[in-house]
Amino acid sequence: MKKYLLFLIAASGFVSASTAQNSQPKKIVADKIVAVVGDKVILKSDIDNSIVDMERQKIEIPVNGRCLLLEQAMGIKALVLQAEKDSIPVTDEEVETIIDNRIRAFISQFGSKEELEKVAGKTIYQLKEDFREPIRDQELAKAMRNKVVENVRITPKEVNEYYNTIPTDSLFLYESEVEISQIVSYPKASRDAEEYVVEQLKEFKAQIESGKNDFASLASIYTQDPGSKETGGQYDVNRNSKELDPVWLGKAFSLKPGQVSAPFKTKFGYHIMQLISRAGDDASVRHLLLIPQVTSYEIKDEIDKLDSVRALLMAGTMDFGAAVARYSNDDAHKFTAGQITGNDGSTYVTIDQLDKDLVVMLKELKVGQYSQPREYVDERGRKAVRIVYLKTRTEPHRENLKDDYDRISQRALEQKKNQVLEQWFNKKVVTYFILVDDEFKSCPEMAKWLSGPGSVKN
Repeated sequence: MKKYLLFLIAASGFVSASTAQNSQPKKIVADKIVAVVGDKVILKSDIDNSIVDMERQKIEIPVNGRCLLLEQAMGIKALVLQAEKDSIPVTDEEVETIIDNRIRAFISQFGSKEELEKVAGKTIYQLKEDFREPIRDQELAKAMRNKVVENVRITPKEVNEYYNTIPTDSLFLYESEVEISQIVSYPKASRDAEEYVVEQLKEFKAQIESGKNDFASLASIYTQDPGSKETGGQYDVNRNSKELDPVWLGKAFSLKPGQVSAPFKTKFGYHIMQLISRAGDDASVRHLLLIPQVTSYEIKDEIDKLDSVRALLMAGTMDFGAAVARYSNDDAHKFTAGQITGNDGSTYVTIDQLDKDLVVMLKELKVGQYSQPREYVDERGRKAVRIVYLKTRTEPHRENLKDDYDRISQRALEQKKNQVLEQWFNKKVVTYFILVDDEFKSCPEMAKWLSGPGSVKN
């Protein structure tokens, strides 16, 4: 089980894009139960869909892949059984949020809600129903696993012992990496600039309502939201989403179908919005975003302000984290003391993970230095000013305890957690009713599942 079970939980189990890709009519084949753990069943289609999804993601499938996938699925069911017995809470709201995120990802992948429904052969509502039980199981399994290993700790001696078991030629090779933090400040546009975009949006609203222009065409040309420009400003949203701006989301559920809102403000700029359709807590909307232009005067004021902040940092009279809390209005990094993290959550990032302006700034910095305040444009097209602090810069190297202790200790801890989890399974498996289809009984992975008194061997 070990790393495979953990991989499955992390990779969302059987809730995959294959659910949304069965677009072509196929010969109907009766599904069948291939395993039972307690009162939880695993279907042949679960295994088949996981194989399809691994192929789609170009994940190498081991020779005994089907056996491993069944073992993983049974492991998740065992964790779910115990989670239910221990009354570990997973709320409907948590499950709905994950489902909404999954649906949004599929819509982004396929281009529109209509295309997703066409490809899947199902409505969004039906897809959500298909996802609900697997996602709930996935979250219960993660919560139960966390409970089993929550008290596992690692000592420096154990980290050293783990490191010494790794063959030298198997140690990771790392590129040059940096640890950096930033203070980002967005200058406020002038009142005239704000009034100008409001008047533009009022004109767009009038054109839409008069039939002179349609919302999608205007959004495709004028919106400054890169995430919806190619879809004519369209988004599919859920009322309970925690990821969207609450003002923007509230507007989506205050309109009538076809109605175009008056211009309204969020932290991203000014918008108009049109409700396309609404069904319960789900809605389809179009929006058009305009960002008031910031002039060189506002930029200079912001540079002067951050220059004073830099002086305090260099004098040691202000801590960088405190400066971030007081002066930064960058939501993405405000609660990490300005630290930029990699895709895996690591504080170390490679140069190719940074924006080009930041790469240029780093060339001028030595470790421990603060940059001059510098203007840049963020990923949403907004002008900002920032100070960058270079905490660490590593040279390309082979992994070692001196430079990479945190990474090595994290892997050692995960290995220890896996061992504890394996011991937990060995104790629990014998207490469950277990049924395995003849097709899988010869799998070596099934031996321990079929060794308990509750297993059905014939």
